[in-house]
Amino acid sequence: MTAILYGIKNCDTVKKARRFLENNNIHYQFHDFRQEGISTELINGWCQLTSWENLLNRRSRTYHALTDSIKNNINETSIIQLICEQPTLIKRPVLSYQGQLYLGYSDKEYQEIFSHA
Repeated sequence: MTAILYGIKNCDTVKKARRFLENNNIHYQFHDFRQEGISTELINGWCQLTSWENLLNRRSRTYHALTDSIKNNINETSIIQLICEQPTLIKRPVLSYQGQLYLGYSDKEYQEIFSHA
């Protein structure tokens, strides 16, 4: 099964994840959601695998630029629309592999994920 890595190409953490996959000869597809966008169906699917709270990157510049009114009223319904409009709110990278979803990048975690590949 091919891994799919979601993120934006100029993000340092995404670059680390891509470098890991390439250095370990792991075939993957890269989806740049800044260029390619992201669908509500995909976000809904991710919310089935993890909570929307885990998907939201509260440290991003995009999040900090939101008004307090928006931040204080975020819920599962509103976050899906908000993420589709501003995909940089997603914690990056997102790795979809073998029916699982992994958020962020850790060299150790990626080694464990792909140790059986």
